[in-house]
Formats: sequence, C-alpha cells, structure tokens
Amino acid sequence: MSKNIDWSNLGFGYMPTDCSFVSNFKNGAWDEGELTTDHNIVLNECAGVFQYAQTVFEGLKAYTTKDGDIVTFRPDLNASRLADSARRLKIPPYDEAKFIEAVKKVVLANADYVPPYGSGATLYIRPYIMGTNAVIGVKPADEYQFRILVTPVGPYFKGGAKPISIRVCDYDRAAPHGTGNIKAGLNYAMSLYAIVEAHEQGFDENMYLDAATRTKVEETGGANFIFIKGNKLITPKSNSILPSITRRSLCIVAEKYLGMEVEHREVFFDEVKDMDECGLCGTAAVISPVGRINDHGKDIFLPSGMTEMGPVCTKLRETLTGIQMGTIEAPEGWIVKIK
Repeated sequence: MSKNIDWSNLGFGYMPTDCSFVSNFKNGAWDEGELTTDHNIVLNECAGVFQYAQTVFEGLKAYTTKDGDIVTFRPDLNASRLADSARRLKIPPYDEAKFIEAVKKVVLANADYVPPYGSGATLYIRPYIMGTNAVIGVKPADEYQFRILVTPVGPYFKGGAKPISIRVCDYDRAAPHGTGNIKAGLNYAMSLYAIVEAHEQGFDENMYLDAATRTKVEETGGANFIFIKGNKLITPKSNSILPSITRRSLCIVAEKYLGMEVEHREVFFDEVKDMDECGLCGTAAVISPVGRINDHGKDIFLPSGMTEMGPVCTKLRETLTGIQMGTIEAPEGWIVKIK
C-alpha cells in the first residue's frame, strides 16, 4: 500500500523511510548485513570518517514503470564504481553482487515509498561506506560500515528544466592524478565554497577547467558536461572526471536510438562558443540545460537559448527517462526488476 504522501508536490530532500540496510567490516571481512529501522549512527569521536574523510558513496533511483513494476537502472555500474572509489581510498570494497542484492532488499522493504508512475517523483537510493573505528595517526581505518538509505524525492526541476547560467570557476575541482574520478565525499566538500560563491554571484553552477592547463572543460561540482554540435554528442575526456553513469547511458542512447555520432575526447574551452547545446548530466536531473556560460565577465550564450532545453537534449532526456520508466524498450541488462 502506497504511503499517504503528496507525490506531485514532493521536493528534492530527505524523508525518513521504514528502514535502511547496514553491513559492517571487522576482522578483515564484511558481515552478511541486515535491514535496520534505526536511522541514526553512533560512532567514536575519533572515527576515520570524521578525522580523515574516509568515505565514498553512490546515487541511483528506483522507479515505478508504466506496467506497475518497481525497477532500478543499471545498478551494476554503481556497484563497480563504488568498488573503484573504495579501492582508491584504501577502503575494502563491498562485493558487487551483494551490493545489487542489498539495493533490491532495501527498496523492497520500502516499496510503499516508491512514487507512482507519472508522478514525476522517484525513490532516491544512497549507498555509502565509511571508516568507523578510532584513527588518530594518518592511516586507513580497520573497520567500516556500508549503508544504504532510501528517500522519496520529487523531480529535480519543478515545472520543467529551464536553462541555467554557469560561470568558469577559478578554483580547481581535482588534480590530474588526484581523486576526481571517484565518488568520494571529500571531492564534494571542496566544491562547497565554490558553489556558494557562484550562487552569491547569481550563477547556478561552476564550470571547472583542467587544473594543469586551465584550457580544457572538465565537469561541474556534481555532474558531467555534454555538448551538442550538429548531429554529434561530445563529452569531455579526462582522468580526473567522474565516470557518470547517466553520461555513459546518454552516449549509448544518442548512438543507438537517435543515430547520432558520439565523441568522448578532450574538449577545449575555446570550442564551447561554437557548440549548439550544452547540458549537465547526472542521476538527479538526467540533463540540466545550460544557456549561458560566463567567462570572467564575458558571456557565451548557447544557440539553444535561455527559454527552454534545446531540441537534441530534450530528445536525449525523453528517451532515457522513457527507458527508465518502461515506455521505451531498454538495452539488455539496463533495467533490474525489484518487484
């Protein structure tokens, strides 16, 4: 029985649900894990997560399809990316098959919180791992906790995705051989100062350039860039960009469903003024259209304009969400049925 929630007016925020999933790593092994109704975590004041930011996370969603099924989208990629992130911070990876089973288990246990088809809302799933034992010397923790919380969220954009204004940022998001290609809490912490400053200046987001030369487009604080030029989808390539699952999926949609040419390559900032459309892609919004890019007082306006999402990005977004919601046939393995 679906919960008595005003689904159409749901915001993008945290709402406690019935239970979460928790598993602990101790004495060199992960336990089997279990569901818990306790949404609070009690840790030692010297826990590794507090002292040295030893934590990694993921984000995915569960949907109600047109046929009434509860499904999730490409969780195998979230499982492998979490494992990659964990290894980079010397955290023992959580088994990828068990990750998918845990996602299924916690979504099923909170099935009443999965918004109905057509509401525009979804169940957001946040898996994460953190160092839990006391660590005062600079070293990895010995004990860890893996958790998955879920919370129903409304559409990222109320009333449609309007083009946003972004600025070229003077701060660096990630070093060439740093942690930019993993989903670690520390990457997001360092972006907070820059995003608050951008908002204070009237911008919605930051465009980070490569730290080494400051000539190439990388990403924003929490999303990959996509560019449209004619019948071509272009995405920036760098070893300090997080491999977005949404971006990788959009590239396949562009090629296989829309017959577009796809280029994953270095994108120089000088090229941006010649693009037809620009978007930020990620789990939360799928695509956020960019209408204006400010480079230290000089504006670049994309031909798609500031009124509505460009036609190609619209087609890409509609196709991908159609696949997620079950109205368009999905490539094999993309949709995992939970109920």
